[in-house]
Amino acid sequence: MKRFKKITISIFIVLLTLFIGGSSLVGVLFYNLALNANYSKDIIYAEYNDENLNDAQKWLEEKSNYSDKYIESYDKLQLHSYVVSQNSNKWAIVVHGYGGSGKLMSDKSKYFYDMGYNVLIPDLRGHGKSEGDYIGMGWKDRLDIISWINFIIKENPNAEIVLHGTSMGAATVLMTSGENLPSNVKAIVADCAYTSAWDEFSYQLETYLKVPSYYILNVTNMVTKLKAGYSLKEASALESVKKATVPILFIHGDKDKFVPYSMMDKLYDATNSPKEKLTIEGGEHANSDLVSPFLYWLTVEDFLNQYVTQ
Repeated sequence: MKRFKKITISIFIVLLTLFIGGSSLVGVLFYNLALNANYSKDIIYAEYNDENLNDAQKWLEEKSNYSDKYIESYDKLQLHSYVVSQNSNKWAIVVHGYGGSGKLMSDKSKYFYDMGYNVLIPDLRGHGKSEGDYIGMGWKDRLDIISWINFIIKENPNAEIVLHGTSMGAATVLMTSGENLPSNVKAIVADCAYTSAWDEFSYQLETYLKVPSYYILNVTNMVTKLKAGYSLKEASALESVKKATVPILFIHGDKDKFVPYSMMDKLYDATNSPKEKLTIEGGEHANSDLVSPFLYWLTVEDFLNQYVTQ
């Protein structure tokens, strides 16, 4: 009987070890795929061919008056932004999405510049020319955006600042909205934001890989906490907008299959600050401004004109 108990305990320990080891492997694999900045995320931009990428970057690269700016993050990373200035107190911080870079926001930045805004286009941590070994999914990035806000105010104390983000960039500016922001920040535009990093990865796993997300995300979350210092659940735009005081415009295409359209209403309903929303019929992920540019930019301009001095 004692021998049997020892064998049973030994088998249990072996199985437990294999389970923990397998769980750790799953967590590490998904972390590397989704959040390790040193693993290529080019697949996210598979819809762009080289010509489209060049077009998206063209305006910024052709501007003779753009400059590269660097700041140090709260955790000692060198963060990079492109800045295009003109004689104005109006500023737009234009934030790119997952796996992208500031250059891919060149086309949207041009619209803000043409509306009379100075434009600051950051490379989020782990992207472009900014340092970082992991993707912040908006949570760590919200503090970096505040650092860029403070950078602008130091240069221009009378600055009136708007935040515009697309996809993960939209989630980033919404997570920023829940912080104690200086009065210089006048409004936010969030284009196809997700409710939280957990919700977005859960949707991706269950919709496209057809696998239950709970187990994978729980073990990935443990790895994320160890390697990146944050939780996928705390990276929540939904919780942040509940605390927001700055006006927010939500935009989403109703054919978005990457970040589900239903997330816009959840975010809108949770927001207590002044708010508006715009549905772009036929818009897919991150292309609403291309599907309906006149309606998109007319709505953005009308919204911002309510809060920014002309």
